[in-house]
Amino acid sequence: MVNDHLTMMGISKGNQIDPRFWAGRRVFLTGHTGFKGAWLAFWLAEMGAQVTGYALAPSTEPNLFDLLGLQGRLDHHEADVRDAPTLQAVMKRAQPEIVFHLAAQPLVQLAHDDPADTFASNVMGTVNVLDGVRMCPSVRAAVMVTSDKVYQNCEWSWRYREDDRLGGDDPYSASKAAAEASIHAYRATYFQGADQPTVVAVRSGNVIGGGDFSEYRIVPDIVRAITAADRTVQLRNPQATRPWMHVLDSLAGYLQAAEVAARGDLTTTEALNFGPIDPTPLPVLHLTQHLAQALGGAKIETPDKVPGVPENLRLAIDPTRAVVTLGWKPQLSMTDNLNLTATWYRAWHEGEDMVAISRRHLESWMSPQTVPEAVSA
Repeated sequence: MVNDHLTMMGISKGNQIDPRFWAGRRVFLTGHTGFKGAWLAFWLAEMGAQVTGYALAPSTEPNLFDLLGLQGRLDHHEADVRDAPTLQAVMKRAQPEIVFHLAAQPLVQLAHDDPADTFASNVMGTVNVLDGVRMCPSVRAAVMVTSDKVYQNCEWSWRYREDDRLGGDDPYSASKAAAEASIHAYRATYFQGADQPTVVAVRSGNVIGGGDFSEYRIVPDIVRAITAADRTVQLRNPQATRPWMHVLDSLAGYLQAAEVAARGDLTTTEALNFGPIDPTPLPVLHLTQHLAQALGGAKIETPDKVPGVPENLRLAIDPTRAVVTLGWKPQLSMTDNLNLTATWYRAWHEGEDMVAISRRHLESWMSPQTVPEAVSA
């Protein structure tokens, strides 16, 4: 059993999520069938929010949405954010106070293979949500999720701040930068004044954690390798560094931003970065080695040529504005993050009740003195 491998990690409380704020709160959440969206839907449901979810069907089997039994815990709608009339009709019926927009085409490789679909989903999907917010007077705050890849990546050694230049040399990054331009335009044109909702864009670092089964992502690739016959992980860019963080730390930032925005205290803040406080970069190779060991071992290969889209080697974002504005900070160190991620997948692989496991992780994260239990690496 996984419980035999668990140890408690003490850590000071940093984030302040108020469950009383969310109890009974009407929330409209796009992308609730994805990795981050399912975790956010689960967290909101655990706090008693009335969640209306709008998304395509889960794209993988298995998937976190089904493992957490979410269809029976919220008002579930399977539809496309590119379908403006349906989206706006569902939002109008829900009369939400808070909107979280997570629905997107989230994969760099798929964006390279099908750029038109990616731009349609990431740009026009965002526009359709913004239009829905514009026509729904009940909305008090909208948190629009983009990406840490919105910045024009110059391979700098320092971290990008919210006011740095946006852009992208690949379809995925460009689509996210274009989505940000749309958010800015709607905010400046329609969402001004005390009677208008507060709209804020949030840019998160590379999120890892239990429950991600997507293609072309490093943690699911490791998990698939561990369960495969040859137990081999192939890395395209082993020395590439990313602003890794745990999914619960990232989503805590979204929840805090929504709480503060709903009070009208983010009216001058257009965007917020959520990333690790520690500026020390962690290469993909080190992350892979740690997770592979924690999950039982795998062979790591770094061949000269691995099929895939060329990517930037360096990416880091500065979360200072979120720290100062919201009092937010990640609760999990990088080691704890990796150990906790491994714990979730070990439990899943051993057939444990993933609702109970995920609830225990979430409840421990929310407690004043401890974060979720983790295996020793």
